[in-house]
Amino acid sequence: MENYNNTEDPKEKYPKPAFPTQDQDPPGTESELIPKADHGELSYKGSGKLAGKKAVITGGDSGIGRAVAIAFAREGADVLISYLNETEDDDAKETAHWVNEAGRKVVTLSGDIRNQEHCQKIIDTAVSELGGLDILVNNAAFQMARKGLDDLSPAEWERTFDTNITAMFYLCKAAEPHLKPGSSIINTTSVNAYSPSEQLLAYATTKGAIQNFTANLSQILLKNGKGIRVNAVAPGPIWTPLIPSTIPDHEEFGKQSPMGRPGQPVEVAPAFVFLASDDASYVAGATIPVTGGMITI
Repeated sequence: MENYNNTEDPKEKYPKPAFPTQDQDPPGTESELIPKADHGELSYKGSGKLAGKKAVITGGDSGIGRAVAIAFAREGADVLISYLNETEDDDAKETAHWVNEAGRKVVTLSGDIRNQEHCQKIIDTAVSELGGLDILVNNAAFQMARKGLDDLSPAEWERTFDTNITAMFYLCKAAEPHLKPGSSIINTTSVNAYSPSEQLLAYATTKGAIQNFTANLSQILLKNGKGIRVNAVAPGPIWTPLIPSTIPDHEEFGKQSPMGRPGQPVEVAPAFVFLASDDASYVAGATIPVTGGMITI
C-alpha cells in the first residue's frame, strides 16, 4: 500500500499523469491498477461519527466504494458491500478485511443491481445480517467512453441507465420501509452532471438524472414526514479501476482538473461520512462536489 506524501500543497499530494498504459476489462480490478489507489487504508482515522449505524454501499468492493466502506467502519458502522460478480471477489474480500480490521461487522453480496429482486435481496440481507439499516449509499455505476452516437449501442445505453439510475430507484424503494427518521441516503453523481464529457454521453446523462432524483426524493421524504435525508456527492476525476478499463486515454486522466491530477478515493470518502452523520442534520437535497477545483455551478 502506498504511503503518499502528506504535503500542504494538494496539487502535489498524489501521483500526477502521465500514467502507464494499462489494459483492463470493465469494471477493472484494484490489483491491476497502476499506480495503486489510496482508499485510506493507512491514513483514515475515525472519531465515532457513525457509531452503531448500519450501512449498505453498492460498488463497495473497490474505488470510491472501498474508501467509503473503510471510512464508515472506522467511524463505527457495520457495512454490507454490494458488488457485481466473481471478477470482483478479490477486491470485495480486501475491502471486507479492512472493515473487519476496524472491528466492525461486514457482509459481502454479489449480484446485478439492474435486477429489482436482487436490490430487494441487498436490503433484506442488510436488515437481517446487520440488524437494521441507517445509511444507503448508491455508488455502483457503469460507464464506457464512446466517440459518438454511432459507437453507442441501444443495449449499452440501456445498461448504463439501468445500472446508474433505475437500480437507485429499486434500492431506495426497498430501503425506505426500514429507514427510520435520521437515516440517510447518499447518491454518487459526478462532475459530469455539470460539465459533461463528450466521450461519456450515456454516463453523463445518468449523472444529471441522479442530481434531479436526489433533489426530488429529498423533498418527498421530508414533506411526507419520513425524516430521511437524501443527498449526493459529485466526484471529479477519481483514480479507480473503472478508469483504465473504460477510458482509452487514461494515461492523461485527471490532467484537466485545476489540480492537474486525479483525486484519490480517500479524498472523496469524508464527504460521504459528513452526509451520513448527525453533523449534516440540516443538509438535505444537496450535492457536495469533490472535483479538484472543477466548477459545478
